[in-house]
Amino acid sequence: RDTLLAGVIGAGIGGTSAAYFLRQKFGKGVQIDVFERGEVGGRLATVKLEGKEFEAGGSIIHPLNLHMKHFVKELGLSVAESQGRLMGIYNGEEFVFEESSWYIWNLLKLFWHYGLNPLRIYMWVEEVLEKFMRIYRYQSHDYAFSSPENLLHALGGANFLHMLNQTIDESLQKARFSQNFINEMVIPVLRVNYGQSASINGFVGAVSLAGASAGLWSVEGGNKLVCTGLLYASKAQLISGSVISVEAKMKSKGHAGGQMKLYEVTYNSTSGVTSDVYDILLIATPLQRKIANITFRNFNPQIPEFSAPFHQMVATLVHGRINASFFGYQDPSQFNLGDIFTMEDPHMFIDSIGMVSPVKGNLSPPVWKVFSNQLLTTEQMNLLFSSYDSVVVRKWLAYPHYSPPEKCPPFILHDQIYYLNAIEWTASAMEMSAISAKNAALLAHHHWYNKMNMIDQEDLHERLKTEL
Repeated sequence: RDTLLAGVIGAGIGGTSAAYFLRQKFGKGVQIDVFERGEVGGRLATVKLEGKEFEAGGSIIHPLNLHMKHFVKELGLSVAESQGRLMGIYNGEEFVFEESSWYIWNLLKLFWHYGLNPLRIYMWVEEVLEKFMRIYRYQSHDYAFSSPENLLHALGGANFLHMLNQTIDESLQKARFSQNFINEMVIPVLRVNYGQSASINGFVGAVSLAGASAGLWSVEGGNKLVCTGLLYASKAQLISGSVISVEAKMKSKGHAGGQMKLYEVTYNSTSGVTSDVYDILLIATPLQRKIANITFRNFNPQIPEFSAPFHQMVATLVHGRINASFFGYQDPSQFNLGDIFTMEDPHMFIDSIGMVSPVKGNLSPPVWKVFSNQLLTTEQMNLLFSSYDSVVVRKWLAYPHYSPPEKCPPFILHDQIYYLNAIEWTASAMEMSAISAKNAALLAHHHWYNKMNMIDQEDLHERLKTEL
């Protein structure tokens, strides 16, 4: 047969962008099947509340996320402007910082409390981002990497690998940020984005801090529209079913002699247990027993178990009125915050609470999204809200539980099997999945056509400087 068969397991942002990039690299000569047991979109899911849809998973995109920007433009989607809301940081008893609508006043307050730390953190994050942005140039020249560590090293050298292997607390201490600033300003942001504390690795910490900058956006109608759009653009076939196992098979090449390797994917579908064979396989779901329980058969060497835990995040969306007195406001009419970030405190049962708009239109009274590690009790709900009428809860195994030094899984699990979600151990975000998807499609292409000189090249930054 002339047609190359590629299977993609998972139809979240990673899997759907992988299908899109495979189509770009291999052209018409590839047939692509995408397996998904749930909804297309994966962790980019919306929930219905009061007849409107709200983001329940990945909800914000950074202005420098070039793949996501390109997808939105290419697919003819539109951008929902993020509403600027006032933010406060709560320590369990009082607000240590509250924004006002006067920008200058906020800056003065920040400098008064934290000296030059706020300006320095902005510069620190910018420096990381500037190096990280090199990935787009490498990928536009078709360079790929066999492991997350190699990818990071190609972008930021030993410094990026150090960040992966130490906590954000250690990274910032080393850069001489004050402990007070870390506790009051950095940790609340980490809690909002990853539900974790200053013990996460320095790299994901930097990504998290970048997610607190201006110009954040989302997709009008829901971020998951990117996934359905990419699937359509890739002309892939969607197979609704849960993958049970992947088995390595050998097949003779016909007249030419010799053997070729194929991968048999067995899955549960509406018509029972079925299996199909593929030349190339991209796995775009975390290989975590609780998330995707896939057995690998007949592999030598055996494909290892990646047992590192994922972090549980509970998103509770509430249509109701916040209880301002719980946050120490005597007069609720004085309360005008739209986002409350929290400091680390053993008695604190929420990571954050913020006002959210529907993916289309708006709603009043507002809907609040509460992030916590555990399901909220009725008692806790009554503390947070003076009144509410409808509630939707989504429990996620949302992202890895970070504890440096990180040992990332490789991108290449076997000759033609690629693992996109390995990137999540450096940092979990929509754009990271898209970058990993393009990297996996490039790896698959280079391996298939034996262009090994395009993988894991050193000094790309210097080399491409002279080329341009």
